[in-house]
Amino acid sequence: MRHLVWFRNDLRLADNPALHAAMDEGEQVQALYIDCPGQWRQHGNSPLQRDFLRRNLQALSEGLARLGVPLELLVCEHFDDVPERLSGWIKEHDIDALYANRDIGINERRRDKAVQQALNIPCRVFNGDCVMNHGSITTQSGDMYKVFTPFSKAWLSALKAQGYRLLPVPEARNDACDPADIALAGDLQDSGAWDAGEQAAGQALARFCAEHLLDYGEQRDFPAVAGTSRLSPYLALGVLSPNQCLAAIENELGSLPLGRGERGFAWLNEIIWREFYRHLLVAFPHLSMNRAFKEETEALQWSHDEDGFAAWCDGRTGYPLVDAAMRCLKDTGWMHNRLRMIVASFLTKDLHIDWRRGEAWFMARLIDGELAANNGGWQWAAGTGADAAPYFRVFNPVTQSERFDPDGEFILRWVPELKNVPAKHIHAPHDWLRKQGRESDYVPPLVDHARARQHAIAMFDALKDEEEA
Repeated sequence: MRHLVWFRNDLRLADNPALHAAMDEGEQVQALYIDCPGQWRQHGNSPLQRDFLRRNLQALSEGLARLGVPLELLVCEHFDDVPERLSGWIKEHDIDALYANRDIGINERRRDKAVQQALNIPCRVFNGDCVMNHGSITTQSGDMYKVFTPFSKAWLSALKAQGYRLLPVPEARNDACDPADIALAGDLQDSGAWDAGEQAAGQALARFCAEHLLDYGEQRDFPAVAGTSRLSPYLALGVLSPNQCLAAIENELGSLPLGRGERGFAWLNEIIWREFYRHLLVAFPHLSMNRAFKEETEALQWSHDEDGFAAWCDGRTGYPLVDAAMRCLKDTGWMHNRLRMIVASFLTKDLHIDWRRGEAWFMARLIDGELAANNGGWQWAAGTGADAAPYFRVFNPVTQSERFDPDGEFILRWVPELKNVPAKHIHAPHDWLRKQGRESDYVPPLVDHARARQHAIAMFDALKDEEEA
């Protein structure tokens, strides 16, 4: 039997259900990655992530070659081209069965359905994406949870009951072969600041658990501190699996923390958030279609302030922490999670600009751009998504700055024009600059936060009034 493993967002050998099953059940195994550059552009993913994809595919090719599994790159411009091209490739290579891990976006699911209809061989699909399979965590009536806290409780109950399964790297079935040289067409931006490959991801995971797991809850909100895992680029491409994250926690602590207040639970809770957004994407396909989770919020009257949007993108809002965060994103393709919440709140609640514009801006620049997490985070901040609390999530950019960058260390890294401002004034420097006769050193505030906050609340009040009417 000759089996084909179709790699997608699961670029790893270990804990890969599709690869494990294909090698366990087949005499010969081949691997394929289908690159769709037109689809990549349509989905708005970043050139930085595309280069990171290329480098991780190269590392995967080398790892598979050691197992005797050749990886080939098949190029199709769009997903619509995949069924016919893949069908021809499978016939040409005399493949008996196709193995793949599930892709969860609506375009990917439609592509996979079309592929299965086009092929006349068995297609086996696995969950290599989440600890708990999509659709397995539901209310008593069988519906998907729309609020995180009850989802997390049900998720933890399932974990206690059934645990998790971690698959090893399959044993080589054939002699080693030559790895492919992976070249991807389209725009690429150097991702060399991030080490690529499964080994690098595993080392980063182990290092985080050893050095920061226990103080993650206390350190994660401070962008000047290296307190977060920075593992999301690996999770986004499937170089690392959530099961491996759980195993690393258990290895470090001796057991999994299954309740709030337990050591290490704060980071486990972030893994549950990741699963929540991915389960939502499967349960509610309209999330993949550029639409709000709460459909009534489509009636919100967003601003079309192009100058304001450009200032936000460029880090010229006059709010130092917002500007530092946006400049960091533009320069590095990365942003600390607390900062993502702050700048998303600023765009939607201070500038009253549609969250979809911010979501697209992030996706086009992030090295860890991933639909479920990016969409979920933006809709959480905008008050249009699951677990939304629009009246309470209006972040004050000055108090957030005072609380989470108290000495201005992160601000000064990215907003050098404030280098001479005393720390106690750096979060709202304009009065100090004016008294020094240096108000031209830094852009004035784009909006008055207090007034902008009231307008944001009024937007949702108007929506509520319209519903009641």
